[in-house]
Order: sequence, then C-alpha cells, then structure tokens
Amino acid sequence: MSTPEVRPAPVSVPQLGRMKAEGRRISMLTCYDATFAFAMDRAGVDTVLVGDSLGMVVQGHDSTLPVTVDHIVYHSAAVARGLSRALLVADMPFLSYATPGRALDAARRLMAEGGAAMVKLEGAGPMLVVIAALAARDVPVCAHLGLTPQSVMKLGGFRVQGREAAAAQRLREDARAVQQAGAALLVLECVPRTLAAQITTELEIPVIGIGAGAGCDGQVLVMHDLLGLRGRHRTPRFVKDFLVGADGVEAAFAAYVAAVREGRFPAEEHGFD
Repeated sequence: MSTPEVRPAPVSVPQLGRMKAEGRRISMLTCYDATFAFAMDRAGVDTVLVGDSLGMVVQGHDSTLPVTVDHIVYHSAAVARGLSRALLVADMPFLSYATPGRALDAARRLMAEGGAAMVKLEGAGPMLVVIAALAARDVPVCAHLGLTPQSVMKLGGFRVQGREAAAAQRLREDARAVQQAGAALLVLECVPRTLAAQITTELEIPVIGIGAGAGCDGQVLVMHDLLGLRGRHRTPRFVKDFLVGADGVEAAFAAYVAAVREGRFPAEEHGFD
C-alpha cells in the first residue's frame, strides 16, 4: 500500500518572526509563473515574491514603473498555483498605494484574486499611514527601504543608499517607523552592510537584504539574476549565478537556499561599504 506524501506545513507570517528570533535565515526569491514556483517550493525557498521587477525581466521595460495591479494579480495567481509551502508576497505597483483607500483596494485584489499572503510596498514617510491602514485590517505588510526602484526617477538611478551619516540615520529612523506602523517584514536594498546589520539588530521584525550584506535575517534575489540570465541590463554586484555547477534549475534554487541558511551567501564581494 502506498504511503501518502507528507508535505511540510506552509510558511506563515508569524513563522518568519520565529525564524528571526531563533537565528534561522530566511530565503526569498522572485517568481512569476507556476512552473518556477513549483521548483522553488521543492527546493525549500521560504518566501516567494511576485515582484514588480517583472516589468524589467519579463516585460522588457527599463524600470518597474509600467507594472500595473492587473499584471501583479495575474502573475501572483499563477505563482500561487505552484506553491504549497512557501509564503507568497506580492508587490504593490507604482502609485497603487498612494492613499489608504487605493492601497486597500489593491491589497484586496492581490490577496483575494492573486493568492498573496502578504503585500510589499516601498518607502516610509507618507506611506506610514498606508502601512497602518493595511495592518489595522489584517493585511500583512512587507516594507521596502534603501534603494526603492519605484523612486528611481527621484533617486537619479539605481544607487547605494545610506552612505552619508544623515542618510544612514534617516534609514534607521524609517526602519523603526515602518515597524511601528505595523509592517511585519522589511526588505533593505543596496544599503551598506554595516548599516543593514545595525538596522537588523535594532528591529524586532525580520529584515531581508538584497545588496545589504550578510548581517540581515535573510536574503532575496531576482530569479533571473540567480540563474545567470543577463538580458540587456547590467548584472548587479550583489548577484551570484547559482546555476554554475548545479544540476539544473531546481538544484540552483536549492543551492541558494543552503547558502543563505548556512551564511555563505552573500559573501564579502556581494556587499557595499
């Protein structure tokens, strides 16, 4: 008689908090369809992000700005069909959360139609009231600070943030503010490793880094970068090609998960001073 397959319990938002408390590093990858989602799930990826990065790596734009809620809902629903364990996070596109009302409408679609368990938005300041409104209505929120791609026009390009003392202090204050507003997770992008480690220590919520050094509670990469798919965009310094030496795509995902959990990725050369 065959034995039914025992599937691991789905990752939950509270579980991510427990992982931080226990010192277990969290792995996150971006994903945009069911087949890759299934492979990530089998490889043990903890959290899967349907990022607005799809505007660049899937749609071929020069930024994330053209991505719409409809786009994220479509891709999120596809990814959700491939997952049984990983927690699904969906990006809120540019200006879809400009007000609490718009944010609630977008979050409803991303969760009800897209199957997301958490939504991600960029910035602090005026976004704090939006985070609070979502959290008050039981919408789990992932905040995103540092290099925020939706602000690329204002920032003048994709550049490391928080190198100057005043900017570093603002980032620390913003990180505490998004936590206080109700965010349950924080992504730090392109931030000096020392600053990122300091923020990670100061916060109670898990901090996921990308180009922020090894001192964060976890790491995230764009799937295409991890697989060495260059496209026409320059490969960021914080990227490692995990397909090199791996026996296929799923093995590359598993190698990434292991490297994150064991603290081998990111290495010194993947961070910024």
